[in-house]
Amino acid sequence: MTLTMAFIGFGKSANRYHLPYIKLRENFFVKSIVDPARGTASLEEVLADPEIELVTICTPASTHYEIAKKVIAAGKSVIVEKPFCDTLEHAQELFDLGRANGVLVMPYQNRRFDGDFLAVKQVVEQGFLGDILEVESHIDYFRPGSVPVGLPKEEGSFYGLGIHLMDRLIALFGRPEKVGYDIRNSDYFDVDLHYKDKKLKVKSSHTVASAYPRFIVHGTNGSFIKYGEDQQENDLKAGIMPDAQGFGEDSPMYYGVAKYKNSNGDWIEKQIKTPLGDYGRYYDSVYATLRHGAPQLVSEEDALTNIEILEKGFASSANPSVGELNVNADKI
Repeated sequence: MTLTMAFIGFGKSANRYHLPYIKLRENFFVKSIVDPARGTASLEEVLADPEIELVTICTPASTHYEIAKKVIAAGKSVIVEKPFCDTLEHAQELFDLGRANGVLVMPYQNRRFDGDFLAVKQVVEQGFLGDILEVESHIDYFRPGSVPVGLPKEEGSFYGLGIHLMDRLIALFGRPEKVGYDIRNSDYFDVDLHYKDKKLKVKSSHTVASAYPRFIVHGTNGSFIKYGEDQQENDLKAGIMPDAQGFGEDSPMYYGVAKYKNSNGDWIEKQIKTPLGDYGRYYDSVYATLRHGAPQLVSEEDALTNIEILEKGFASSANPSVGELNVNADKI
């Protein structure tokens, strides 16, 4: 059964990270796109259309809360581009409103389907590294002074990129007990997620000219190192669409390398082929939730944890450069 939807916003996000994947899925139909610059349908028309069940919001971050609130109040499910909300209070309000109206409310965490992260997830779940002790995740560039599009300079890369890095590790390992912050300016952050038995680091700098591993994983039985970013975005920038042969495939030179002891105590070192990333799998999960009642991909608890960490980290950056958050281990 086809799911009829609409988009609010028609910029780079919608055109690069959403629509190319939706076009390949016959169970989705995009009926309306709200883009004032092109004189398309209005938000009011979308909200009044009974055929539209799902709305994806791809507008500047500062507008997410107000637009999402209107969409939910109109009885429609909503996907909100990252960062989902500006504050924990607003995020909780949207989830509460979604429950009251019986609709899905979920942030767009498409980078759970990056190939490099899928490789880490596979290695961790297969267990041959033993108990995981430390993970380091990077997104680095050489773009001095740059800020992710659509975000105020004072929020910078921590809101724009940190949300991706944290969400993936929280999805894999759960809610941390404590968070340590080092947020020095709009293009640098170094944040540690502390657990009882492990530490996870998420880091980004816009002054890195030589490639650093995207992931470093250390366990009680070995390590895994992965260089190279997911190729989906590079292909899309080049005009290569998701249905093209070889789309998003990682180069073997960037396959991650695992070194671990086997059951005989011998050291094994081998490349791990990078799983194929596919941002469209996010929409597959949405369809499964709305049509078949499957659990939503990004849980409310994960989404609220992400926003809490972002909000308190942003507050700490206005004070001394290194801050710390003691997180209540209970569900928010």
